[in-house]
Amino acid sequence: MTSLISEYVNRVDFDSYEDFAENFQFKIPEDFNFGFDIVDKYAEIDPNKRALVWCDDNEDKIFTFKDIKEESNKVANFLKKLGIKKGDCVILTLKNRYEWWYTMVALHKIGAIAISATHMLKLHDIKYRLKKAHMKAIITIDEDNLIRDYNKAVDELEMNTIKITVSDEKFDGWYNLHEEMDKQYDTFKRPTGSQATDIHDPLVMYFSSGTSGEPKMVKHNGRYPIGDIVTAQYWHEVVEDGLHHTAADTGWIKAVWGNLYGQWICGSAVFIYDYVRFNAYDLIKKITEHHVDTFCAPPTIFRFLIKEDLSKIDFSNLKHVSTAGESLPPEVFNRFKELTGLEIKEAFGQTETVISIGTFKWLKPKLGSVGKPNPVFKIDLLNEEGKPVDYGEEGEICFDLSADNTGLFDEYNNDPKRNHETRYDGHYHCGDKAWKDEDGYYHFVGRNDDVIKSSGYRIGPYEVESAVISHPAVVECAITAYPHEIRGQVVKATIVLAKGYEPSEELKKDIQNHVKKVTAPYKYPRMINFVDEIPKTSNGKIIRKVIREADLKKYAEEQKNKQK
Repeated sequence: MTSLISEYVNRVDFDSYEDFAENFQFKIPEDFNFGFDIVDKYAEIDPNKRALVWCDDNEDKIFTFKDIKEESNKVANFLKKLGIKKGDCVILTLKNRYEWWYTMVALHKIGAIAISATHMLKLHDIKYRLKKAHMKAIITIDEDNLIRDYNKAVDELEMNTIKITVSDEKFDGWYNLHEEMDKQYDTFKRPTGSQATDIHDPLVMYFSSGTSGEPKMVKHNGRYPIGDIVTAQYWHEVVEDGLHHTAADTGWIKAVWGNLYGQWICGSAVFIYDYVRFNAYDLIKKITEHHVDTFCAPPTIFRFLIKEDLSKIDFSNLKHVSTAGESLPPEVFNRFKELTGLEIKEAFGQTETVISIGTFKWLKPKLGSVGKPNPVFKIDLLNEEGKPVDYGEEGEICFDLSADNTGLFDEYNNDPKRNHETRYDGHYHCGDKAWKDEDGYYHFVGRNDDVIKSSGYRIGPYEVESAVISHPAVVECAITAYPHEIRGQVVKATIVLAKGYEPSEELKKDIQNHVKKVTAPYKYPRMINFVDEIPKTSNGKIIRKVIREADLKKYAEEQKNKQK
């Protein structure tokens, strides 16, 4: 058994959360490079150690660290011949293809900046990203018209962007990654001099949509992978030489903190199921058949899982489950525990951070709470005047910039206005609200823009969603604000019904009365809209912004019609 974690932390084992919070520290060499110091080191000391177990509906593949080293070296040699060098930006739209793992490592070895994106990008999104990041190269699958849209974007922007595909089909002007890899050596020398990398160099950037305007370009540096040790070891509780799966598309940052950096540093392989269309039962079947030890998914996936017949699923190998991205409804927690015997542990993080608040391994899950702070960060809950709030009071989650902060982003790239708006008075203001109970557990309320202000009340969407979802007719729910002339805003529930239920006014009233019984009556949804599907990211995270924007347009039309 081999694990490299001890080389990068002062201690691996702790007696309690208090011991962890007080004594945990990182040890990070200035010249640390994830590709050479983790992947290649494992390939040297334990070449047959599993790194990636990948499958789709037709085949299975296993990659050892030796395989990842050699494949990444071939990609690095190919990209270097094309002129890709340290500091160049490369966009990856590879979904969950296995090529993403060794291509990411190749980019890290070169010192190029990896920018992963969802395959669901449209032409406008692609043009914005290519121009904003001055992309030197594109590496992509051929799905959802990506090749067509990339071609059109490059032509319209008049960019000399290198184009590479993993598709077997031939495209004019595009390199085929596998054909080019076959021509390369499987060794790659660590760069020196001006092309050498260190922990201060940009490593990855992600475009993260805000509540308004174009997406932010979030820049992380070379020590970011080390920050994910806390995520993997103390929240995911990965098993050395075991197998971990985080349900995440590679276009989102959850893929690197859930299926790459921390897991590999801590000695666990990752499991990937590259499905065509998501099905909760198929996912859990693949996970258990491949003997996955630890599993993380957004609450949406757990919501779907508890609606399935899991009686034939063998959960005996699954040791730990966790969730982040949305608050977990108590109904989902309780039902999943009843079905599997496993307690789901929550956490909070952003594109800008690693897991910053979590139900770490020593902590008992508390319903409605995301846990306690990652000791690398000093987190304060501040009011609008920048003063700390008392227990039980809502405050903005803010990161003291004088702390270690390994895993906190460097900046919004080339965006001084946003940097000024979020970094001031010695803190990074993350825009999310929470409150802390007397046991030190943090309870997530929501984005500043998600919080509903109705008739003087402040209502967090997650507590209402939990109440709505506890109704047997509801499988999914998104709570948002709808404008109101008198109340300012009212609570609106967008609901997907469970099998066997049909929309009706009677059902609306029944759901409303149910919510009044399980939470404060003023929080009940005065508006209910039944839909077939709620807008979500490919990770399953609800996009409330889409619902809000559509409702604002609808409300504006209603006001116009009233004036006629």
